[in-house]
Amino acid sequence: MSTGLAISLDAMGGDNAPEMVVRGADIARRRFPQAKFLFFGDEAKVRPLLDSLPDLKKVSALRHTVSVVTMEDKPSQALRSGRGSSMRLAIDAVHNGEANAVVSAGNTGALMAMAKFVLKTMPGIDRPAIASFFPTLRSESVMLDLGANVQCDAENLVQFAVMGNVFARTVLGVREPSMGLLNVGSEELKGHDAVKVASGILRQATLPGKFYGFVEGDDITRGTVDVIVTDGFTGNVALKSIEGAVKLYSHFLRQTFKSSWIAGIGYLLARPAMNALRARVDPRRYNGAIFMGLNGVCVKSHGGTDAFGFANAIGVAVDMVTNGAIEKMREDFALLQAQTSAQAAAL
Repeated sequence: MSTGLAISLDAMGGDNAPEMVVRGADIARRRFPQAKFLFFGDEAKVRPLLDSLPDLKKVSALRHTVSVVTMEDKPSQALRSGRGSSMRLAIDAVHNGEANAVVSAGNTGALMAMAKFVLKTMPGIDRPAIASFFPTLRSESVMLDLGANVQCDAENLVQFAVMGNVFARTVLGVREPSMGLLNVGSEELKGHDAVKVASGILRQATLPGKFYGFVEGDDITRGTVDVIVTDGFTGNVALKSIEGAVKLYSHFLRQTFKSSWIAGIGYLLARPAMNALRARVDPRRYNGAIFMGLNGVCVKSHGGTDAFGFANAIGVAVDMVTNGAIEKMREDFALLQAQTSAQAAAL
């Protein structure tokens, strides 16, 4: 498994594991025929699933473990007692060079704590950040941090911008990403000191693409920029608000079409367009949050997703690996640090 593209999978992580994980890997196998999979989980549960999918079995290996990190486990507890868990062993495989990336739908806090402990943060990064992408009016955008860091200073925000820039280039395929700092207004005088200082640094930075400036909440879904940078508290609230608004709109739409027989006929006529809309905003298509800033690719899948959604999380990992995200991040941070040092020396 050490050659080619190997993806390490926490087979027991997620509400519908291990079936969802195995069947998701089979979907990903068809999309990425160059990929191989290393499963960690209870052999009695995982082996029969692999036996039922012979093509997947040919490109897979299974490591047995009965220990599992549950959704109720605290990160500190998982670090202490989860060394033999499917989650920890899947991460260890990346650290040991057996796999190029790890994907898990398990406990987010435990996964972050374990990944940070095992893989470590790369030079130039104080804190890893959670990044994910979503549809916008223009195309797709990535936002970070989404909850890993509640309080951030200017340096943290600049680091997040570098990470998001790499995500946009490697996963979204944007060659010259535009970046914006989420703020309470677009005017330069607005916002707290951290975003103002970060804005000044990013305006002078020579990262690929361009720094747009400050963006507001409505710019997120508008697609004003490719990369939205904010602290974990604000990012998590913004993301949950968007998800809630989508669910509310969907509920109102269903209730409207059920309100009368005429509305029902209207739905039948509009069904092809409604199916296209449903596919466009399907959250499974955007499944796969990245723990950015680590010395290895670690992808967090939504715990309640299905096989299709998990396959897309694997796809994010594949994109990160094949497009050299870790190497690009190291290069960009080295460039930014050299530029910052030169500016400080000039003063």
